[in-house]
Amino acid sequence: MSQQKSQCICMLAAVAAAFAFQHCADAQPFPSRSIRIVVPFPPGGTSDILARSIGQKLTEEWGQPVIADNRPGAAGNIASEIVAKAKPDGYTLYINTVGTHAINAALYAALPFDIIKDFTPITNLVNLPSVMLVHPSVPAKNVKELIAIARKRPDALQYSSAGSGTQPHLTAEMFKMMSGVNIMHVPYKGAGPQMIGIISGEVAITFATAPSGVPYVKNKQLRAIGVSGANRIPALPDVQTIAEGGVPGYLAVGWNGLMGPANMPQPLLDKIHDTVVRIVKTPEMNQRLIDLGAEPALSTPAEFGALIKAEIVKWAKVVKESGAKVD
Repeated sequence: MSQQKSQCICMLAAVAAAFAFQHCADAQPFPSRSIRIVVPFPPGGTSDILARSIGQKLTEEWGQPVIADNRPGAAGNIASEIVAKAKPDGYTLYINTVGTHAINAALYAALPFDIIKDFTPITNLVNLPSVMLVHPSVPAKNVKELIAIARKRPDALQYSSAGSGTQPHLTAEMFKMMSGVNIMHVPYKGAGPQMIGIISGEVAITFATAPSGVPYVKNKQLRAIGVSGANRIPALPDVQTIAEGGVPGYLAVGWNGLMGPANMPQPLLDKIHDTVVRIVKTPEMNQRLIDLGAEPALSTPAEFGALIKAEIVKWAKVVKESGAKVD
């Protein structure tokens, strides 16, 4: 072998070794820096509560900061687009909702992302019945009494929502359709402002996911008169379901899950999924969710993906029948 050829081979070997060293240096174990959990609504709602509760436990587990990154606007579409365009490296996660990944598919004619193709389902976290709440100034103590008041005073009662097309909006619209009453919609920008609207007395009624609403019932700022699920919830055992209270067949349950951008590597997906599931299954976290009125509902990534597809079909029918439109 010529000296020139030998030198060339040595140089190539040195370059390859340097590249391999750099690659190994870059391939640090996950996580090696802070992680953000994008929240599609302002602080104060169920998505925010979940992000902060799970984030705190992940910080303790992984030794890296896991922070809630609130990106409200456009019924969650702003947050969804941020996550859809993020790198699938595990450092951007997402608390998605029935609104962001089912209702919005029917509500918006064009979205800057694909609700199915641009995301990686990780796990469903909780199922979320809503609580029908009234301001203390409203004399109704149950659903039947509220219906009677609303029929006597058409359009006099107003209800708040987290925004047009959100779960609270469509949950209320379903109630209007099935009970035959007229209550006026007042949209707010997120679940936090929605709750401020009823606590302050600006509106009389709201439908809030149980984790958002139960604390205000327990401190007597608001009164719960109905639950939107099939069963009463342990957090409010004396409050009837809306179906029990006078609207037979009424059922409206949402959910919150955890997602990432599309194409997350399987080992990374498995690590995040297994860690989050283990955290939510701990007696402390499980009981915290139940006390808030949420129903822990963990799943595999495949099961969560199937749920999202089924919910898109279900809520498309509700949007169409209610005539709900984006303001």
